[in-house]
Amino acid sequence: MRKIIISSFITLDGVMQAPGGGEEDFKYGGWSAPYFDKVVDKVLEEQQKKPANLLLGRKTFEIFASFWPEHEDIWPGINDMTKYVMSNTITKSDWKNSVFLKSLADIEKLKKTDGLDLHVNGSGELIQLLLKNDLVNELWLLIHPLTLGTGKRLFADGTIPAAFTLTESLISPTGVIIANYKRAGEVKTGTIGE
Repeated sequence: MRKIIISSFITLDGVMQAPGGGEEDFKYGGWSAPYFDKVVDKVLEEQQKKPANLLLGRKTFEIFASFWPEHEDIWPGINDMTKYVMSNTITKSDWKNSVFLKSLADIEKLKKTDGLDLHVNGSGELIQLLLKNDLVNELWLLIHPLTLGTGKRLFADGTIPAAFTLTESLISPTGVIIANYKRAGEVKTGTIGE
């Protein structure tokens, strides 16, 4: 069975929208750029080296497909990866190894197959669907030291209660907290001091 791993740049208030630039109509597009340093670069490089396929929402796929085919020097191997795309509006692409999915059932079926893990980048609406249906195995978060107050958030309405275990953490010189979590069952409650 494949794991679904969410890899996301987020702010302290959970905004994930347009961290890398102005590819979306968002006032703060490119908010992560001032915090990019050698540690963040190395972490991303290591994540990109892990054998995986991509699972993307349509909007992120279209942004990726317009950029990555000509920039594989930045992310070696991305063009050879299988890109699974959740979309009700597009069914084909010139970007090689693109496979289109139409429903949550398609994702559930894919997850149950043998194969490489599925990494989700961007894809806010898809992430909400995955979190709501308890399909996320791991979260790889790069938490940036700023708040934006507006924008699409990683955890929005519909996220189910779920426990996670921290598996790896690091702080970059610019203050980015890099934290990897894996799903750890149900939420447990109690009273402090008892």
